[in-house]
Order: sequence, then structure tokens, then C-alpha cells
Amino acid sequence: MLPARSFLTCLIGMSRHLLCDAMRLGLIATVLIGLQNEPKGITVHSGQKQNLDCALYVVATPIGNLRDISLRALDILASADVVAAEDKRTTAPMLAHYGIAAKRLMSLHQHNERGAAEKVIALLAQGLSVALVSDAGTPAVSDPGALLVEEVRKVGFRVVPIPGSNAALAALSAAGLTSPHFLFYGFLPSKNAARCHALQSLVTLPYTLVFYEAPHRIHECVADLQSVFGRERQIVLAREITKMFESIHRCTLAEAMDWLNGDPNRQRGEFVLLVSGAAAQRETLDTEAERILMLLLKDLPLKQAVQLAVQITGAGRNELYQRALQLKKLE
Repeated sequence: MLPARSFLTCLIGMSRHLLCDAMRLGLIATVLIGLQNEPKGITVHSGQKQNLDCALYVVATPIGNLRDISLRALDILASADVVAAEDKRTTAPMLAHYGIAAKRLMSLHQHNERGAAEKVIALLAQGLSVALVSDAGTPAVSDPGALLVEEVRKVGFRVVPIPGSNAALAALSAAGLTSPHFLFYGFLPSKNAARCHALQSLVTLPYTLVFYEAPHRIHECVADLQSVFGRERQIVLAREITKMFESIHRCTLAEAMDWLNGDPNRQRGEFVLLVSGAAAQRETLDTEAERILMLLLKDLPLKQAVQLAVQITGAGRNELYQRALQLKKLE
């Protein structure tokens, strides 16, 4: 039998464990009840305004899932004196969804950006704050806004980025392409000849290439990618990122068209296309460098011949050394 003191100690220890378990269960139950009671049309912003400095705020908004917005973005949108929107018919419902009261909206899109920029600068000159949003994602990145930002900076007003959703980065993060570098191209030209010409300029780049494409051009674009880059490169077709029917498919360019044609739904939605970069090309010696190396090898030890060949030709030491070894074997 346990002594009374030891028995009491065991009981106290068991009680502590039971209490901790009960507290954990209580916390989990509280969270679950809170989630069950969360209203469908949740208001995610109090609507309280902050005093914003006079500046142009470039605000990223969700690209699909409306929960993908930062608290800072909500604060800016609620507090800005004016919101410059690519399409007011898109922005007004978005603001309402977040519980942000109706405010002064102005249009700024690709067809009126220069004139709208003058209006924004006039507002800033009055000491007002302006938030810039596109229909989805980050303004000025394959969306209207770059011209406005340029003009605002020219006249000396602050431009403040409010980062957030970006389709290209979201797709890259889930693609599994291991190159440490990428080149964001955005939308390719819509015409076949111009598109192929643009792709030809990218053929030798070793970086992951990032393109945007619309659904009605996806077949033509993928066909041109295969024609210019060949059949072996990897492609990631990411569509409807963050939306209900999101899909991210990786295959070779040779297989991409069959995958698209396998289901009509795969051709719907906005696309991000990621193409693996060109394989590293092994440097080869030019004819003159090899001729000089052969002459030196006739009269000098291998290492000394390579050293002199590097100084004379400017070719890479590794390439000269490997070629020298091959030539020695042929003697």
C-alpha cells in the first residue's frame, strides 16, 4: 500500500491533469460554438475612420476569396476620402460586404487613366487621401494604376503600397518549380505573330516564366508555348486561384493541350501559366580557343598550357581544362 502522503500526492497530480483536460475541452467547445454562431453576412470592419495622411494608397484586394484581405487594407478603404476604382460596380458591393459605409468613388481604368490621374492629383493637392483599387488583386500589376502612380510621384505626393493578394505569387507558391528566380511577363500579345515574337525573346532565359491568360485565348497560347519552347519544358496551369473551382495542374508542354481538352471546365476562368526556364547550356570552346590550346599542349605540360590558354583566349578555365584532358586521351 502507498503511504497516505504519496496517495494524496497522486490524487492531486491526477486532479491537475483532469483540470487541464477540462480547460482544453472547454476552450475547444467555446471556439466551436463561436464558429457555429458566426453570421453568414459577417461585418468584418467596424466602419470607424482613421485620420489618414494625404497620400495615394495602392490597395490590393482579393482575387476571388473575399477573406483574403488584410486588416490594414480594410482600415485604409474605410478611412480614405476617395476610392479610385477600376469599376465602381465591382468595388461598391465589395465595400458593402466588409461593412464599409458608402463613400466617394471615382472611376480609373485603362481608357481614362491619364485624365483620372489629373483628378487624383487635384484631390491630393487639397490634402485628401485617395485609395486605388482594381477589380481584383494588386493595382498597377497587369492592371490599371501604373500611369497614375508615375504621375503622382512626379508631382511629389506620397504613394503608399498596401500589399495583399497576387495571382502570380499565389500560383508560384503552389507550383513546385524550384528555380530561385522568375520573370513576370503578364499578358502576352493577343495576336499569334506578335505572341510568338515575344516568346522567342524569352527562349534562352533560365528563369521560371510567369504569364497571365484569358480563357478564350488559352488554347492558342499553349499551342504557341509548345511551338516556341518545345515539348519537354514543364508548365503549370493555375486557374481560378482562391475561387471555388481552383485547379493547379503541372505537366509537360507536350501534355498540356490534352489536359485542357480532357474537360471543358478546365478551359474556364482566368489563368496563370508558369513555364520552367531554359536548361543551362554547357559552354563550348570556339574554334580559335581550341586551336591555341592544341598548339600549347604540344610543347607545354597540361596545366601550364591551360593557364596560358585562359590568358590568351579569355575562355573559361574549366572548359579549357576539360578539353585539354580529352585531347591528351586522343594522343
